[in-house]
Amino acid sequence: MKAFLLHESGDFDLQQPLPPNEESLRQDLELDVLLETMGGGDQFIRNVSAVALLAGTSRMVDPLAIRYRQATIADCIRQPGLVHELYDLTIEALKAKSSVFFPGFSRSSPDMILYRGLEVLDKFVPLLKALRSFAEEHDEQFASPAFRRLFAMLETELDESYFALVEEHLRELRFPHGALISAELGRGNAGIHYVLRRRREPTWRERLSLRGGDGFVFRIADRDEAGFRALEALRGRGINTSSNALAQSVDHIVHFWMMLRAELGFCIGCLNLHAQLRRRDVAVSFPTPLSEDQLRLSASGLRDVPLALTLPTPAMGNDIAADNKRLVMITGANQGGKSTFVRSVAVAQLMMQAGMFVAAEEFSANTVSGIFTHYRREEDETMESGRLDEELRRMSVIADQIRPGGLLICNESFSSTNESEGSEIARQVVSAMIDSDVKVLFVTHQYDLARGFFESRTRDALFLRAERKPGGERTFRLGEGEPLPTSHGEDSYARVFGHPPKRVPAGQVEVA
Repeated sequence: MKAFLLHESGDFDLQQPLPPNEESLRQDLELDVLLETMGGGDQFIRNVSAVALLAGTSRMVDPLAIRYRQATIADCIRQPGLVHELYDLTIEALKAKSSVFFPGFSRSSPDMILYRGLEVLDKFVPLLKALRSFAEEHDEQFASPAFRRLFAMLETELDESYFALVEEHLRELRFPHGALISAELGRGNAGIHYVLRRRREPTWRERLSLRGGDGFVFRIADRDEAGFRALEALRGRGINTSSNALAQSVDHIVHFWMMLRAELGFCIGCLNLHAQLRRRDVAVSFPTPLSEDQLRLSASGLRDVPLALTLPTPAMGNDIAADNKRLVMITGANQGGKSTFVRSVAVAQLMMQAGMFVAAEEFSANTVSGIFTHYRREEDETMESGRLDEELRRMSVIADQIRPGGLLICNESFSSTNESEGSEIARQVVSAMIDSDVKVLFVTHQYDLARGFFESRTRDALFLRAERKPGGERTFRLGEGEPLPTSHGEDSYARVFGHPPKRVPAGQVEVA
């Protein structure tokens, strides 16, 4: 049995490796805020959500696979109570499995394997019946291919004949009248070919006979430990094949419960996030994923999820129309929302490739082969070289890992050196990425860099500028606009010192 809630043709792999740039993505995109919200205090759900969210950043995801998972999440949003009820059933099943008591004999002996299998199945049977009853009662309330397929499988495979057969086998494997084992004599009269036999029901003649069936009986003295060990070894050889088969059946059912819990865990994480965003009046919608060759990036009312989860008031939304653009260059006033905007795009891309909803009224993008971030870092006292060297090393690592069809988000990259040098380095990096079919979103205050691209790549580039009202007020919205030679640093001066900087005529020096 398989759940197939997140993948149409396979299990969700909770142990799959995360992308090598996981730490940078978490730090630069503030993903821990999002993951904590998805977890809702449950570490397992948080971990499952992290794997599901980040796994889609290291490979090109098929838009059909995204839509399959979107339909599953949409079903969960429509029926949150039922999804929680189903998830609680998986928790109960795995707790029941863990509660099985092991007697004092060896855990690897056939008797122990058989005992454990019988005890676990005894606890699983009523839970599997409850699972089938859930499917029969609620299958019409779900519309996604994943849930419809799961419920149809449960109703077909877990029918009354299945449970009758399981219960019959469980009774027989408890050997209420002892184990009937056959064997043959091998070399040196050693026993070989031990086979566990199904006990034949006695005939009416045998039932009436005082003697019972034909055969011989021998008894072991109460204190004959060697005899008991020999008899246990013979019994172990006889039941070994059956105990192993039972153990495999138990493992199969345990695996099903574990996979169902993991896949539902991600669904619960999405429900937790959806509830928090809606509580903050943040619009959510399911994005439109397109294949990598369509080069699409457009959004309406796009919001940054980590910021929306921390602000007491609704975050400002932004629009973008960057279809058929390889480069999006963002300039404008300090503290105008540029970093927040590129983070909102990156997080939306992450969520889309994980099959989730996004924080936008509309969002559409092509899938990418990887998401990479290159942000300016704060000064680190442990650094053995300068900040520029550190930035170049990080970019070198990205260049080794990124592939055609990737997405690179740069935020004030190479601003640790002078503008002329930083602009030239950034220009070569961005040009190489674009020529390698990598989509680049670049936030910069370097006018020389932005202006150079504006004058040379207007066909496949989009230039956005953070809005600033005449009085210096920030709207935290971005619109199309050519780069300006100022970032309005006097606004920051005024906020810190309470008045604008005093202007000194050219050629004069004011002495305090």
